[in-house]
Amino acid sequence: MSHELWFRTPAPDWFEALPVGNGHLGGMVFGRIADERIALNLDDVWSGDGPRTLQVPDGPAVLADVRRLLLEDGDRLAATERTRALQGPLVESYQPLGDLMITLPGADDFRDYRRSLDLRTGIAAIDYRQGGVAYRRESYVSTPDQVLVWTIKADVPGSVDLSAALTSVHPVESTVVDSRTVGITGRAPSDLTIEYRESPDPIRYEDGRGIGFGVVLRAFAEGGTLGTGPDGITVEGADSVTLVLSAASSFQGWKVPPGRKLPLPDAVRLVDAVAVDKLRQRHLADHTVLYDRAGLTLGTAVDLPTDERVRAVGAGGNDPDLAGLLFAFGRYLLMASSRPGTQAANLQGIWNAERRPMWASDWTNNINTQMNYWLADVTGLRECFDPLTDLLEGLAESGRETARILYDAPGWVSHHNADLWRATWPVGDGGDDPVWAMAATCGVWLSAHLMEHHRFHPDEDWLRDRAYPILAGAAEFVLAMLVEDRDGRLQFVPSTAPEHHFLLPSGEKASVDLTSTYDLWLIRELSANLSEAENALGLSSDLTTRLSAAVDRLPAIGLTDDGRMTEWPTDWPPSEFDHRHQSHLYGLYPGNQIDPVRTPEWAGGVRKSLELRTSGRPAGGWTSAWLIALYARLYDPQKAADVVRDYTSRLVAGNLLHRDGDIFQIDANFGMTGAIAELLIQSHTDVVRLLPALPAEWPNGSYHGLRARGGLSFDVTWQDGKITEALVRADQSGCFRIALGATAEPVEVELSVGDARHLV
Repeated sequence: MSHELWFRTPAPDWFEALPVGNGHLGGMVFGRIADERIALNLDDVWSGDGPRTLQVPDGPAVLADVRRLLLEDGDRLAATERTRALQGPLVESYQPLGDLMITLPGADDFRDYRRSLDLRTGIAAIDYRQGGVAYRRESYVSTPDQVLVWTIKADVPGSVDLSAALTSVHPVESTVVDSRTVGITGRAPSDLTIEYRESPDPIRYEDGRGIGFGVVLRAFAEGGTLGTGPDGITVEGADSVTLVLSAASSFQGWKVPPGRKLPLPDAVRLVDAVAVDKLRQRHLADHTVLYDRAGLTLGTAVDLPTDERVRAVGAGGNDPDLAGLLFAFGRYLLMASSRPGTQAANLQGIWNAERRPMWASDWTNNINTQMNYWLADVTGLRECFDPLTDLLEGLAESGRETARILYDAPGWVSHHNADLWRATWPVGDGGDDPVWAMAATCGVWLSAHLMEHHRFHPDEDWLRDRAYPILAGAAEFVLAMLVEDRDGRLQFVPSTAPEHHFLLPSGEKASVDLTSTYDLWLIRELSANLSEAENALGLSSDLTTRLSAAVDRLPAIGLTDDGRMTEWPTDWPPSEFDHRHQSHLYGLYPGNQIDPVRTPEWAGGVRKSLELRTSGRPAGGWTSAWLIALYARLYDPQKAADVVRDYTSRLVAGNLLHRDGDIFQIDANFGMTGAIAELLIQSHTDVVRLLPALPAEWPNGSYHGLRARGGLSFDVTWQDGKITEALVRADQSGCFRIALGATAEPVEVELSVGDARHLV
């Protein structure tokens, strides 16, 4: 089982550097010899100067116009354009923090170089020899101590000379804190134009406005001399050096402007609190216990550099262990970018080098944020889910005001984009395409994750206190948005199929319509989730009764004449038959309303839809992950394996981060781990099925710690595609139906809390 990425050369650019992080503080380690760079991020350093007030004075009147245009006039193009009047400001952008630059004089003549990232320990390292001296450097970010640690050791005493400095793309001031500590202070942009909008002055700093930050660097040297000055820290003739870096921001919560004082003292307190001789031990104790909860072994480990393995797969080679490493890497990245008390993982997790990153490096809530968390529960990272709950609570609070202003509706709404300040409105200021801006059920989708989390980890208190109010608020909003059409059916208006236009008979493109299939799946699922939550809590509300009755009056899920799943209420021709979104197939995955056994006609509609969707251009990164999960639910391992191979050969950098040209989105990495898990265990029906869609390319393997809904975890081993060992552990008591294989009949297994039972 591979736990390590390794390379023979330093990273050529930011995309190939090695990520470290603790959810709050992140770094990209380049592994350069003479001029090491660690690019830094802090999860709450964004552009902007606090929450904004939505200025849409006539939202309900606009909504009435849109409904009239759709329900009475049937004018989809005019309705699409009219929704632009509902758009509020664009979101703010996630920001880089700075760089730790370390210079080692004369270190450009080296040999025996090896750069690595040990996923199990969370330590990025480089080893090399220079002038007869062996050096080892390590970098990691500690969760217990909330600092980044960089060390260098030499096997010959007195061989370490270096200088270290802090820099930033933002305007900063440097300071000497004490005889071994330096720092910088600055502010993120107070105003910034998102990257896809033209502006003569896109990045603006205003005195006293914007999120302030402080970064502190302290050195500890064994032997030699250490000094500090305006240019940073210098060390000469040391045996070893440890650099400890801390950072703090003036962000005080999404509801208030940031603090005006620069937070350098907060960063100093963090480094003051560390016990340098305990840092590594405390980091390992925290990291390994979480990482070791689950793991996957596929075939035999290949002892070649990771980038060479990627190129070999691209050339047609077979490397099952690389798929296992992809799986492990996704878990590592979530651990490094989403921990209790931090912001949720955004479009780039926690790592971003640009002041105007692609799509603001925000939370994009029509698939991307959701995909970030597909892996959390099934791969044993329960704690890493916490920031998503925090994000939803903020969106639900902010979204109540948006629902009132735009729609005169109760409950809460969240549209396509969100940022640190919990924007929940359609973004664009009237200038963005409604095809993505006008997505009013993103909050409904996000709320589904709460019920799924409870299924994996039943917790009545959490369900009552945190999840249920969010589910209920989403239901209130949906009920208010349902209107009756001429046939007496209820329609959610306005509705879209995320980011996909349809073609009108005139040849023009539109995107807003009556209830899309995507929205039908979400509303049906919300009703079932609310009912399940109330049953678990012993509640019975009028809200659940009304939503259930409303679902009975929704339009039926349809199939086109050629057997595909419909995407819009009319069989409009899609503007892109191979579009990246699979939203109309939500009922299969991540939903559970379609099943090849229970609903074969719908499953057939999904297959026909996928034939069309995959018949054109190759899939992108996160699209590939969704395709794999869909094929897994259809019990089609060969098509899933083909996508895994295609993704690995085209869409990852040498360090396995998703890369498509100069675009990095981390949802693909997270989604691949969640989708691979779906090939190995499924529990979305009343049967827990082990190895439901095992690719032939993975004939031998094992996993441990993969979880099923109901509070179960499994260790499974297989040979020649057949299960040879299967152990189940129970966190909950009950009678469970478990199937050992893709076609095996399920057996009933009675388990009590704490049971561990061999099934084979």
